[in-house]
Amino acid sequence: MQIVIIGSGNVAYHMAKAFVQNNIHLAQIFGRNEAKLNKISEELEIPHSTKNLVDADLYIICVSDNSVEAVSKIIVKKDCLVTHTSGSLPKDILAGEYRKSSLYPLQTFSKSKELDYANIPFFVEAENNEDKKTLMDLASKISSKVMESTHEKRKYIHLTAVFACNFVNHLFSRAKEISDAQEIPFDYFLPLIDETVQKIHEIEPKAAQTGPAVRNDKRILELHEQLLKDESLEIYKTMNHSIQKMYEL
Repeated sequence: MQIVIIGSGNVAYHMAKAFVQNNIHLAQIFGRNEAKLNKISEELEIPHSTKNLVDADLYIICVSDNSVEAVSKIIVKKDCLVTHTSGSLPKDILAGEYRKSSLYPLQTFSKSKELDYANIPFFVEAENNEDKKTLMDLASKISSKVMESTHEKRKYIHLTAVFACNFVNHLFSRAKEISDAQEIPFDYFLPLIDETVQKIHEIEPKAAQTGPAVRNDKRILELHEQLLKDESLEIYKTMNHSIQKMYEL
């Protein structure tokens, strides 16, 4: 099977790397950014181009959500399978006469961060059983966590990921602002963060909750509120209210 990855950003890089590490041949990586493509091509030894899209059986579009539809129009071949890697877009956003699908890797991607691709879940959606099997088999060469998903379910998967990843990381950023302001090294909090994350590998997040809100410790809650202002104070109040509502305190 001839496979082409379209894109030059973090998702394209890691998808290409996952394929190469698992001995899945890539015919080309195609995109607009010559400098980024050169780096990916040199590291992973994949042919690249910004002008000539080679003929392929499968095109994997790894670009921002806002660009998926426009990029999909450059594929004029009809007898092929095209997939995007978005968590929120329907497969029908792909604007061509080819067969349409999605292959969503549930992970946050940074080019400088090494990843264990075998543990990244992949969610597959396709128009027919044959294409679904093709993508399921392909993803299974990379990861042990592959499942079928409709667009409706994928929207909720993406929403859950925003809560579990993006929002949590934002709270890390807010926490670092507080520690920096008090000249406390943020890395002193990393063992606490690591233990919190490790704990939910073993018990349900709701059962793992600790802190003044779940204890309904009004003295501590009021003290903390006196130390905060503006957005951080609003976040603090909102989070504590949500915790107490969950535990009916």
